[in-house]
Amino acid sequence: MNEALLQRLATLEGESQVRRLMARYMDLCDVPRALTQVRELAELFSEDAIWEGVGSQTAQTFGQHLGREAIAAFVGGYLPPSEHFRLNLHYLTSESIVVDGSTARGQWIMQQICTYAEGRSELFGTRLNIDFRCVDGAWLIAHFRTQRLFNTGLGA
Repeated sequence: MNEALLQRLATLEGESQVRRLMARYMDLCDVPRALTQVRELAELFSEDAIWEGVGSQTAQTFGQHLGREAIAAFVGGYLPPSEHFRLNLHYLTSESIVVDGSTARGQWIMQQICTYAEGRSELFGTRLNIDFRCVDGAWLIAHFRTQRLFNTGLGA
C-alpha cells in the first residue's frame, strides 16, 4: 500500500476507536447499572488526563480533576452504589472527530436525561470538547471538557 492510503486507513481507524471509546464512557456513566466499574472507567483515561467543567456554571458544579484515578473517583461518585441517580442516560449527537497522527480532537452535543434519587427529573444539553491520545496502540481520553448549554426540569 502507498503511504497516503496507509495514512487514510490510520485516520479512519483512529476515528472509529475514538467513537467506541466515547460510547464505552457513556455506557459506564448510564444508570441503572448494577455496580460501577470504576477501574474500567479509569482505564479510558491517560495517566495525566484532565476532566473539567467549562463555563461559570459548569466549572462551579464540576470543577477540575487531574489524573486517571482522581477522574474515575469523581465520575464514579455519581454512580451506583451511590444513590445520586435513579436514571441517567446519555445521547451523543453532532459528532466531529479530527485525527492527527497519534492525537485526536472530538466535539459532541450530549443530551442527558436523569432522574435523581428524590424523584426530580431533568434534561441537559451539553457541549463536549475532548482531546484524545493514542498510547501503545490504545486511544485514551487526555482532556475532557464539558460545558452545559441548557437544562430544564421534566414533568412527573
